[in-house]
Amino acid sequence: MVRGERNVLGGPLEPCGTDPLTGFYRDGCCTSGPEDRGSHTVCTVVTTEFLEHQKRVGNDLATPRPEWRFPGLVAGDRWCVVAARWLQAQQDGAAAPVVLAATHERALDTVPLQLLQAYAADVPDDPSSLL
Repeated sequence: MVRGERNVLGGPLEPCGTDPLTGFYRDGCCTSGPEDRGSHTVCTVVTTEFLEHQKRVGNDLATPRPEWRFPGLVAGDRWCVVAARWLQAQQDGAAAPVVLAATHERALDTVPLQLLQAYAADVPDDPSSLL
C-alpha cells in the first residue's frame, strides 16, 4: 500500500510489480506526480499481443534499455503503462488485463472506470496462460 495514494476504486494504491521493478519512479507502484507527464498509472499484466501492439506503435516494451533501468518485458510481467497507451491498445483490440487495486486514480483522467473494470484481472498462478 502506498501511503496517501488512491487507486481507481477509491482504496489505497497497492503495489503493481517488483520483478521487474515498475513505476515511473521505479518504486513498484503506479504512483504519479508532476514529473510523470505520460501518466504511467495503469497497472497491467502484459500479454504478447499487448507487447507486439506497443512495438508497432513505437513503444517497444520488450527490448531492454539499461540506461533507463528498464529490463524489457515478457508476457506475464506486471507493469505500469501510460494511460493513453493502454487506451490506444484497447481501441486497437490489444489491451492488457488491468490490476485495479494497483491502478492509480489519475488513470481516470484518461480512461473511464467502466472500461478499466471490463479488463480487470487477477494475476493467475500460472502467468503462461496469458501468452
